[in-house]
Amino acid sequence: MDFDDLAKFRSLDRQDMIGQIYDLPQHLAEAWDSGMSLPLPQMDRVKNVIISGMGGSIIGADLLAAYAAPLCPVPIHIHRDYELPAWASGSETLVIASSHSGSTDETQAVFEQARAKNCQQMVITTGGKLAEMGKASNIPVWLFNHAGQPRAAIGYSFGLLLALLHRLDLIPDPTADVHDALHAMRNQQTNLLPEVPVAFNPAKRMAGQLVGRWVAVFAAEHLAPVARRWKSQINESAKAWAQFEFLPEANYNTLAGLNNPESGLMQAIALFLQAPSNHPRNQLRLDRTREIFMTQGINTDSIQAKGESRMAHIWTLLHFGDYTSYYLAMMYGEDPTPVDVLTVFNDGL
Repeated sequence: MDFDDLAKFRSLDRQDMIGQIYDLPQHLAEAWDSGMSLPLPQMDRVKNVIISGMGGSIIGADLLAAYAAPLCPVPIHIHRDYELPAWASGSETLVIASSHSGSTDETQAVFEQARAKNCQQMVITTGGKLAEMGKASNIPVWLFNHAGQPRAAIGYSFGLLLALLHRLDLIPDPTADVHDALHAMRNQQTNLLPEVPVAFNPAKRMAGQLVGRWVAVFAAEHLAPVARRWKSQINESAKAWAQFEFLPEANYNTLAGLNNPESGLMQAIALFLQAPSNHPRNQLRLDRTREIFMTQGINTDSIQAKGESRMAHIWTLLHFGDYTSYYLAMMYGEDPTPVDVLTVFNDGL
């Protein structure tokens, strides 16, 4: 497919996923502003935060936990399952139920358990049964408006959670970081739009490298959930296989698996997400790991974050990945929005 065939893009992208990707900076800005003004009753001081959700509804929480790790004095646990851990009980634990549709089976189950265990609770959703459950239980419900796939609402889920943590005095004021992230994303985006020819569009060129290849995305620290995002966007938008790996852990197992099967590895490509905010030792590991892959004859590339802050590094790499997965979908002739194969699981079995 011609990467500059905009008519073909429009015929494939029937629900305007590219518009959702373009609006991601605006989603983040709206969510931050909204989260700073939505009603929030007085809460007891918490010692543990659990954010419950699945799929596209919870990836924003992954980003939040990574960003907040060096700032927040209490642990933030991301929960993707039905059963709360035994330690989650009482008012010292805040359980936040995050579900785009409000109908996620696992998240509803956790909501009920949190009530039974007398945890403090919050709900973040667009509506649905979860919103009804929260309101019926007199639990704060933060609603946001978004029509589309949950994964396209990541700006809302992250921005609302970020504002909530700040208003609970769990992290310092991140306003400057939010503005830096928005500025860096908007600057970067000018070169990533569909009308920018492939010769000048790095996301189109990156997608071209991924066609016909098995993709593995490597990252460290606060960029680890961005690698997960790249993986899931390639899966859901391009309907293609991908995996993600975290460093330094990958240096203790993955590198031993670069011999077999030789024919498969020659079809693979390893992508390395990098930023100045990486720990210097992890930056060395990323560089050395890439060298080992290249020595084994495996295709590699690296993507550099933009902006000044850790938040900007997270969001520019994420946004670049969303554009890349979109153009990969175009190359494969896939509509990037629907994920029909997943719907059987979304609302329970």
